Amino acid sequence: MIGPLLSRSKEPFAVTATQPSAVFDVREGRHEDVLARVEQALGVRLDRASVVYGEHGATEGFRTGGGTWVRVERRHRWRINSAVWIGLEAAATIRGVKKPEWFQSATWTDQSRDVVWRADEVELITAPVVGNLATAATLPDSWWAGLRESLAALGAHPTERVGMSQAHLTKRINEVFDGVDTGVDEWATAHTDVHWGNVSVEGHIIDWEDWGAAPRGHDAATLWQSALPDPRIAARIQHEFAADLETRSGKLAQLLQCANAIRVAARRGAPTPLSEPARAAADVLLADLRGV
Repeated sequence: MIGPLLSRSKEPFAVTATQPSAVFDVREGRHEDVLARVEQALGVRLDRASVVYGEHGATEGFRTGGGTWVRVERRHRWRINSAVWIGLEAAATIRGVKKPEWFQSATWTDQSRDVVWRADEVELITAPVVGNLATAATLPDSWWAGLRESLAALGAHPTERVGMSQAHLTKRINEVFDGVDTGVDEWATAHTDVHWGNVSVEGHIIDWEDWGAAPRGHDAATLWQSALPDPRIAARIQHEFAADLETRSGKLAQLLQCANAIRVAARRGAPTPLSEPARAAADVLLADLRGV
């Protein structure tokens, strides 16, 4: 399983009673006891040298001696989103989607650090993630066909999980655009975070924490937003996923992504590579949705 590779940890510090409110950072805090418990609970040996850290110091991943991958995550024990917490495990029920296979997990409370730990052993995916638009431009037709098949199978998977609610979509769109009827008429199961860092060059979709029901076309729209700086790839996504993106729900999903890009630029006080093409695309989407 592939994760974002960040800098190695700085000088570690000990968690003491003088720091009860500090958020534990796996990149910096000593936690060999945690890793030892992971090994004992899952019956694996972690390759410490293979560690890959998540962006916010909450997750880390290791190759194992058995040729699998173990993802370790910490959460504040009073702030656990139950759907996200079991997302990777719950995704094991999905068939027809190219993704890492889930094998087992372990969870426990760590009162000394005021966190809960979760460790998941999954299939090791050695193929690199696509990562950027330059690599995306080289993907063969078979890659696109495989992603279409995976997202179609995922969309048909029944679930009670919520990946993107009507209320959240309406709120985000209305923060940027006025006078839009945001009512979604078609829903499908979605990964909800399909971007170039979450798909491998062999077509695997990774990081299944947030999956659930979303407007039809949500995943294609998310990938489309990440391709906006390159009109050729954005057009390719529109072509490959036209059946979803040309529906009313697909257009609302795209408008949501435009609103998100514009909001980020507004917070920064300057345009971004996504915001300007998002504004242009939003004009077309708004005209379609308003029937202008």
